[in-house]
Amino acid sequence: MEITKNKVMMMLFILMCAALVVLLFLLIMNIHIKASIKDRMLSPDQIPIIDADCILVLGAGVWNGGRPSPMLEDRLVRAIELYNMGVSNRLLMSGDHGRKDYDEVNVMKRFAVDRGIPSSHVFMDHAGFSTYESIYRARDVFKVKKAIIVTQEYHLYRALYIAKKLGLEAYGVAADRREYYGQASRELREVLARVKDFFSTIIKPRPTYLGEPIPIDGDGDLTND
Repeated sequence: MEITKNKVMMMLFILMCAALVVLLFLLIMNIHIKASIKDRMLSPDQIPIIDADCILVLGAGVWNGGRPSPMLEDRLVRAIELYNMGVSNRLLMSGDHGRKDYDEVNVMKRFAVDRGIPSSHVFMDHAGFSTYESIYRARDVFKVKKAIIVTQEYHLYRALYIAKKLGLEAYGVAADRREYYGQASRELREVLARVKDFFSTIIKPRPTYLGEPIPIDGDGDLTND
């Protein structure tokens, strides 16, 4: 009986040690990713006029009736502010349009055009199914070399890290304008997502789709569907 109890205690100790090692690894990876791009995080009033190829807006949820979710709306408002500041005269809306009944990018483009941005200046990446794929496709499909990335701060660290590892000169401007429902769970998932994309940027898998080049300095209406 005593032997069995000792074995159980030993197993529990080993499991606790393994859990601590995993937690330490996650912590170190997250600290590394944040520290490596902290100089690329800018506030709107700090951002220089750097003549970026585009302002890359990363997609988020849309609601029934073609309305952007609060998180996505804040990204779009921030991107339009930067456009009007002269940071770039091209917007690249990258999101999920993998099904006929779900379309982030047309909602994003319509939001910008309704607020006075010329349609030809707004590109849509219909296959931005993940942060990694959005940035990979920005580089390879839209031929972006220098970008301003717009998303919420918790997400921006990973986006900028991916861009750096894929060879883009990228700066980030956070779009946090309010409190977001469910943010605690997003923060937790992001801890794991950063580690996942740490390895993605080493392996560099091809995105789901690539396709013919659509240079960002051309006509955004070529991406209309």
